Amino acid sequence: MDGFVKDNPLINKSIAFASRIIKLNSNLVREQKEYVLSKQIIRSGTSIGANINEANYAESIADFISKMHIALKETAETEYWLRLLIASEYLKGSLGDSLLKDCIELKKLLIASINTAKNNATSR
Repeated sequence: MDGFVKDNPLINKSIAFASRIIKLNSNLVREQKEYVLSKQIIRSGTSIGANINEANYAESIADFISKMHIALKETAETEYWLRLLIASEYLKGSLGDSLLKDCIELKKLLIASINTAKNNATSR
């Protein structure tokens, strides 16, 4: 489990997802000679976890929520690129479905985390 953080499933899921995106990018470039979409998805797909990790070092709840919103936006962008890669048949079959499912799961976890943080902030 190199690279994984004990007791932080959101960071661990984002690292696992980013790892899959890196492998996808490698395949898109090496095997399919696709350079434009691959740059987009590698940037947004790896940025999700970086922003989640940064949020864990936030200076306040408002800062935490802001950084998690950035991660959520990157997740939404990654979802778009995945859907486009699937629609354009660069990404086929169960791999596309699996990556999209993982992306949507990350999005749901981020929304839940943001909502929890907002509720905790208003109940103080």
